[in-house]
Amino acid sequence: MFAVVRTGGKQYRVAAGDKIAVEKLAGEAGDTITLGDVLLAGEGDSIADASKVTVSAEIIAQAKSEKVVVFKKRRRHNYRRKAGHRQQMTLLRITDVGTGAKKAPAKKAAAPKKEAAPKAETEAKAAPAKKAPAKKAPAKKAAPKTTAAAKKPAAKKAPAKKAPAKKAAPKADDKK
Repeated sequence: MFAVVRTGGKQYRVAAGDKIAVEKLAGEAGDTITLGDVLLAGEGDSIADASKVTVSAEIIAQAKSEKVVVFKKRRRHNYRRKAGHRQQMTLLRITDVGTGAKKAPAKKAAAPKKEAAPKAETEAKAAPAKKAPAKKAPAKKAAPKTTAAAKKPAAKKAPAKKAPAKKAAPKADDKK
């Protein structure tokens, strides 16, 4: 049986026994994880209901991928920057692609629910004893300061003077 799973923003077609390298996942070597986002599942040419399929995998190792060189250059500006990057990745071995129902988180026994009920009752009794904090009055804004310059009306400016008209330069024919 095969399945198409999505992890780390990428999609992988997997079957039992396959080894894949994916974006870093939490866990250490030897841990077993479940890939929950199954997009498609099937066997041969038939397609199964992907919502009922679970994919379990074992973490082989946490590693880094190959180095990518990032080189920036602006020609004729003496600008060169060189940097490298190695992406963190997880190596997985697909152990099982099964049609079991997805596991829901286990619920606690009825005993904790009984303990929770008395706490709620005691909180309800204690709630009326507490008073709401007093509301603060909004702060008054300070009056704007007035100065002598602000009290005087603005003086009118004289109109701008016009530039004198330019005289035309004598032409070469006039100099004879």
